[in-house]
Amino acid sequence: MTSRGGVWAVNGVNMPPSSLLRPELWLSRAMSRRVLEPDCPGKRWLCPRCGRQVAGLGNPGLPGTRHSVGMAVLGQLARRLGVADSWTRDRRCVADLALAPLGDAQLVLLRPRLLMNVNGRSVAQAAKLFGLTAEEVYLIHDELDKPLGKLALKLGGSARGHNGVRSCISCLNSSLVRQLLYLVPGP
Repeated sequence: MTSRGGVWAVNGVNMPPSSLLRPELWLSRAMSRRVLEPDCPGKRWLCPRCGRQVAGLGNPGLPGTRHSVGMAVLGQLARRLGVADSWTRDRRCVADLALAPLGDAQLVLLRPRLLMNVNGRSVAQAAKLFGLTAEEVYLIHDELDKPLGKLALKLGGSARGHNGVRSCISCLNSSLVRQLLYLVPGP
């Protein structure tokens, strides 16, 4: 991994998507870094210091588009964690949810059922439902501004023109969400 300007990049140039991502290993390593350990706010549904929400941003019903790459990566993560068949629809947060253990952590996997530009409503409602802070939310989404075939982790910051991320930042009232960027070709 290399770091530049608060972004962690994992080399993966010219590799097929299935071998480019080892999401369970990558996420486990990212969560074990001291910088990713937020302070525990007290009473929690999930175990203290171990709960995380991973949201795959995208447009439901439009698989295979660049905007839905977040949902595709989340689906791959769910398969690797063995919870691909345990998705349940939750009307409170207008999303499909799956709970997955990862080492000492409990992950809330979230596929919003809203359009990309309002995915933040689902992400924020699920975070509230499970007692998670913005610092404990990871967003997986497409990114156009970096070289193709890279995976990067951005720790907080702006949406950089991405309406789905902007929606999440607005609904969570915080720019401290972690962004897992999957770099795709432009339109």
